[in-house]
Amino acid sequence: MKKIFITTVSVLGLTGAAFAAEVEGVVTSYDPATKMIVLESGEAFRITDGVQLDGLQPGGKVVITYDDGTTDATAVTVVE
Repeated sequence: MKKIFITTVSVLGLTGAAFAAEVEGVVTSYDPATKMIVLESGEAFRITDGVQLDGLQPGGKVVITYDDGTTDATAVTVVE
Protein backbone atom coordinates (compact mmCIF):
# COMPACT_ATOMS: atom_id res chain seq x y z
CA MET A 1 0.00 0.00 0.00
CA LYS A 2 2.81 2.37 0.86
CA LYS A 3 4.50 1.75 -2.53
CA ILE A 4 1.27 2.54 -4.40
CA PHE A 5 0.85 5.80 -2.51
CA ILE A 6 4.46 6.90 -3.17
CA THR A 7 4.18 6.00 -6.87
CA THR A 8 0.90 7.91 -7.23
CA VAL A 9 2.30 11.02 -5.55
CA SER A 10 5.41 10.89 -7.75
CA VAL A 11 3.40 10.61 -10.97
CA LEU A 12 1.05 13.42 -10.00
CA GLY A 13 4.00 15.64 -9.19
CA LEU A 14 5.46 15.17 -12.66
CA THR A 15 2.24 15.90 -14.55
CA GLY A 16 2.23 19.55 -13.52
CA ALA A 17 5.77 20.23 -14.70
CA ALA A 18 4.99 21.92 -18.05
CA PHE A 19 2.03 24.05 -19.04
CA ALA A 20 1.30 25.82 -22.29
CA ALA A 21 -0.13 29.31 -22.54
CA GLU A 22 -1.48 31.34 -25.47
CA VAL A 23 -1.38 34.96 -26.47
CA GLU A 24 -3.10 36.68 -29.38
CA GLY A 25 -1.69 39.79 -30.96
CA VAL A 26 -0.54 41.71 -34.00
CA VAL A 27 2.96 41.08 -35.33
CA THR A 28 5.23 44.12 -35.29
CA SER A 29 8.31 42.30 -36.56
CA TYR A 30 9.88 38.91 -37.19
CA ASP A 31 13.65 38.38 -37.36
CA PRO A 32 14.53 35.06 -39.02
CA ALA A 33 18.17 35.32 -37.89
CA THR A 34 17.24 35.36 -34.19
CA LYS A 35 13.89 33.55 -34.67
CA MET A 36 12.13 36.31 -32.68
CA ILE A 37 8.56 37.54 -33.15
CA VAL A 38 7.61 40.84 -31.53
CA LEU A 39 3.95 41.75 -30.99
CA GLU A 40 2.41 45.25 -30.77
CA SER A 41 2.05 44.68 -27.02
CA GLY A 42 5.85 44.57 -26.79
CA GLU A 43 5.91 40.84 -25.99
CA ALA A 44 8.68 38.94 -27.78
CA PHE A 45 8.80 35.19 -28.41
CA ARG A 46 11.58 32.91 -29.66
CA ILE A 47 10.37 30.42 -32.28
CA THR A 48 11.42 26.88 -31.45
CA ASP A 49 12.67 24.49 -34.12
CA GLY A 50 9.97 22.88 -36.25
CA VAL A 51 7.37 25.66 -35.89
CA GLN A 52 5.73 26.54 -39.22
CA LEU A 53 5.33 30.25 -39.99
CA ASP A 54 3.15 30.07 -43.12
CA GLY A 55 1.53 33.43 -43.88
CA LEU A 56 3.33 35.31 -41.10
CA GLN A 57 3.77 39.00 -41.89
CA PRO A 58 4.09 42.28 -39.98
CA GLY A 59 0.65 43.70 -39.24
CA GLY A 60 -0.91 40.23 -39.26
CA LYS A 61 -2.81 38.81 -36.31
CA VAL A 62 -1.47 35.62 -34.72
CA VAL A 63 -2.06 33.27 -31.82
CA ILE A 64 1.18 32.12 -30.23
CA THR A 65 1.33 29.03 -28.03
CA TYR A 66 4.31 29.07 -25.71
CA ASP A 67 5.72 27.21 -22.73
CA ASP A 68 4.40 28.97 -19.63
CA GLY A 69 7.21 30.64 -17.76
CA THR A 70 9.32 31.05 -20.91
CA THR A 71 9.13 32.92 -24.20
CA ASP A 72 9.64 29.79 -26.32
CA ALA A 73 6.88 29.67 -28.94
CA THR A 74 5.84 26.10 -29.70
CA ALA A 75 3.16 27.05 -32.28
CA VAL A 76 2.20 30.12 -34.28
CA THR A 77 -1.23 30.32 -35.93
CA VAL A 78 -2.04 33.13 -38.34
CA VAL A 79 -5.58 34.43 -37.72
CA GLU A 80 -7.42 35.48 -40.88
